[in-house]
Amino acid sequence: MTSAAKRKTSLSLDARTLDEAQSLGLNVSALTEAALREAVASARRRQWREENAAAFAAQAEWHDRHAHPLAEILSGPAGETWKD
Repeated sequence: MTSAAKRKTSLSLDARTLDEAQSLGLNVSALTEAALREAVASARRRQWREENAAAFAAQAEWHDRHAHPLAEILSGPAGETWKD
């Protein structure tokens, strides 16, 4: 895995929490970067779900009207279609 280019930024953090993190030897930059990366990923997932909500609703409606095309095997190995 290659390192991404780093850019210096300025943050305002709660002084007491920052002092405690530093006294515990925590790498505040790495923790902040990891939290930001997760927040970005979460926001992207949320945005993708919102952008595709109409397609999901249309698919669910189609399945309600026509049943799932693989319904017989989706019941799992215990289903009738999986008998030897």
